[in-house]
Amino acid sequence: MNVEQFLALLEANPNQSLRIVLPDGQSIPAHFHITEIGHVSKNFMDCGGTRRKTESCLLQTWVFLDLHHRLSTSKLASILRIAGDVLPSLDLPVEIEHEAGVVSQYPVIAGHSDGHTLTLTTGLKHTACLAMDLCCAPTSTPATADKPRVKAGACCAP
Repeated sequence: MNVEQFLALLEANPNQSLRIVLPDGQSIPAHFHITEIGHVSKNFMDCGGTRRKTESCLLQTWVFLDLHHRLSTSKLASILRIAGDVLPSLDLPVEIEHEAGVVSQYPVIAGHSDGHTLTLTTGLKHTACLAMDLCCAPTSTPATADKPRVKAGACCAP
């Protein structure tokens, strides 16, 4: 979900409670704060030598001892609008950063309302070889779970 879609979802469900569901089915405690709205840009080179760039809008959550704190959809939409000049585009994907043992980032993949609470569903991020065509060309023998087949001398080969 990008920023434009996220804002539209918040504004279509004004003054509702927010619930953020993590990929394991657990929810971030209802008294969470959004402590940062950021534009994250990552410039990197993949293992095949191609320069790449990814960008996202990152909403950092923080859970404090103020158990009665609640952030509404309208308040979050207002905060996002104020932070607008930090974000170069409304087309950026929205991610939630949350700490539960470790700090993790989760893409927001869906949202739905029951009329009182807007539930945001998050997904998982995964790593991958971005140069599969250069590094991981299949061989004539099939791969097994413990021994994938890759091109000899490839940069991702074991």
